[in-house]
Amino acid sequence: MPQHSPHELPEGDPFGADALPYGVFTTPGAPDHPRIGVRYGAYVLDAATAAAERGSAYADLLDQPVLNPLMAAGRPVWQAVRAEIRGMLDDGTLPGGHAHPLDEVTLHLPFEVADYVDFYASEHHATNAGRIFRPNGQALPPNWKHLPIGYHGRAGTVVVSGTDVVRPQGQRKAPDEELPSFGPSRRLDIEAEVGFVVGTPAPARTPVPLDAFRDHVFGVCLVNDWSARDIQSWEYVPLGPFLGKSFATSVSAWITPLEAFDAARVAPPARDFPLLPYLDDSSAPEPGGIDIRLEVRINGEVVSRPPFSAMYWTAAQQLAHMTVNGASLRTGDFYASGTVSGPESDQLGCLLEITAGKGPFLADGDEVVITAWAPGRDGARIGLGEVTGRVLPAGGR
Repeated sequence: MPQHSPHELPEGDPFGADALPYGVFTTPGAPDHPRIGVRYGAYVLDAATAAAERGSAYADLLDQPVLNPLMAAGRPVWQAVRAEIRGMLDDGTLPGGHAHPLDEVTLHLPFEVADYVDFYASEHHATNAGRIFRPNGQALPPNWKHLPIGYHGRAGTVVVSGTDVVRPQGQRKAPDEELPSFGPSRRLDIEAEVGFVVGTPAPARTPVPLDAFRDHVFGVCLVNDWSARDIQSWEYVPLGPFLGKSFATSVSAWITPLEAFDAARVAPPARDFPLLPYLDDSSAPEPGGIDIRLEVRINGEVVSRPPFSAMYWTAAQQLAHMTVNGASLRTGDFYASGTVSGPESDQLGCLLEITAGKGPFLADGDEVVITAWAPGRDGARIGLGEVTGRVLPAGGR
């Protein structure tokens, strides 16, 4: 199929001028020079060299091996850089030679992860998982509708899309077994999630209110929070997930600016209880939900289409809760939504739910691909790229 010119995208391309996600790439001619690129259609725009040729004040921020310096520069700079890139595309002044076909570059982890927090924000997922893990107890714990439940993950095992995932080993104990055993997980699962990347830091003892969300969150990515359900179910009482999740978390290579989702804002689900003031978004100037539509494929077969609009807790509420106790924010902090699931059987975001806990789960060699898009202006689509991963046998490389 012929490549389109970077200035002439096919109609309906989800990576047009309203999307413009950021990533980090290298080319075959400069494999030791990772720098920031912007996706436009089937191309990666070399933002650093294009900015330098134009004499942009932001050239140094873009000629970086990670997004962190740009993210730390703050919202006014994010807006200015995005406007500059859009201007080059709109007026056709993108310097020649700075658009690389996507299939000719290598994409890298786009940001240096500072801290990683994973939430549990879908009522549908939390209810389904609760019924499976606690068949004789309450599906939802009594605190669930009063605060966004989360846990600290492992920043060092966040990997970029396309990285193979080795089946983890650990302690497992089936309900009919008297004692635990050690070995490869027999119940390896996925979790389709949406992630939020912090740009502007906040010092300790400085809670971030709901209305400051846009000032701190740089952008949005896709997440696969790989989960070993047998390891998880044996270890999680009383302190929650640990080795069942810390072995790998995959993120998309593209971070889409928060601004790109302005047309996709929707109201979150109705609340069942009044919220405490720091979480109360009932009078917020804009809806807190985002209409992002995910699709999960395993070995090429669509297994689910989870709707992010169904999430009970919003990203702004999660950020407010994460900092309300005085915890600081650092550039590169990353938090994920938790499994995205909807009310229908074809909207479940993990195999635990899809199979009602019975399996089958992932086999060695299985490849998982999660994609997503959101509605943009005037009927356009905003693409979020993809997050992919293939399962290797325990001990494999």
